[in-house]
Amino acid sequence: QSEYLSFTKDQLKTELKRRGLKTSGNKNELLQRLGLNMSSSVTNSTVKRKGDGVTNIGHRNGNSPTQTEAKLLSRAAERADRESLVLWRKPIKTLNYFIRELFISLYFYGLKLLECRLLMGSIIALFTTCSLLAFVNGPHQQFVTAITKQFRWCSYWVGLGILSSVGLGTGLHTFLLYLGPHIASVTLAAYECGGLNFPEPPYPDEIICPDTVDPIWIASIWNIMSKVRIEAMMWGAGTALGELPPYFMAKAARLSGHDPDDEDDDELKEFEELQRKKNNPASMTYMDRAKLFVEKLVQRVGFFGILACAS
Repeated sequence: QSEYLSFTKDQLKTELKRRGLKTSGNKNELLQRLGLNMSSSVTNSTVKRKGDGVTNIGHRNGNSPTQTEAKLLSRAAERADRESLVLWRKPIKTLNYFIRELFISLYFYGLKLLECRLLMGSIIALFTTCSLLAFVNGPHQQFVTAITKQFRWCSYWVGLGILSSVGLGTGLHTFLLYLGPHIASVTLAAYECGGLNFPEPPYPDEIICPDTVDPIWIASIWNIMSKVRIEAMMWGAGTALGELPPYFMAKAARLSGHDPDDEDDDELKEFEELQRKKNNPASMTYMDRAKLFVEKLVQRVGFFGILACAS
């Protein structure tokens, strides 16, 4: 049975088909369907791990298994252990690892913040200054009120954009529910009133036609776009930010549990194939060149590259 561990996924499917068994699932499931239980395989070979190494201490037929077999069995056992480590099966162990990883991450990012003392000091000083300006009375309060109102309005649309991207399992698309109707109401009011210089307040909470139309704000497609561009851009930025949590979760999952020998990851194989094509540009298609361009863009500009591509 241990020879199945060296089979590729296609070879395992062929063997299952020959036996008349189901061929769907990942590599671990295919192995288990062939009667190769990961935990029992390790006990049959009696492999004991010490530290970071693997020590063979016996075998069923009296012969010591090869180093390759021991390595494959150890990897299979570790993969099965990772797949079983979920909250509803092993809550205490899962929470234990979560808390440890949380403290490690806090310690790591705390050191990163200490390395940027000047930046952190500037941010704290700016935050303190803004807080004092907001709570101290004076002639500047009219500007503080205007800035606070604009900030809340922008945050509202950024939040709706994040909800549209994340969805939370509801399929919520806030463009159809909020941004689209807002743009439509501004457009209809612009052509009804003949202009876009709506009195503020009550705009944007309520649209009222102005007493006199400002020639700069006459109803035109460009003025309408200018009137709603802040809302549209903030909503678009929110949708881009909403793409980041799944990205970081996928990255963390790959760094913590990815097995480079696992052939179930089709995207990884496609990425590795693209990296090989870089050495032979003549064989690259236009789509391959476009993918490489996006990869270089994200690597060069980092977060803002991801933000631009997601937008």
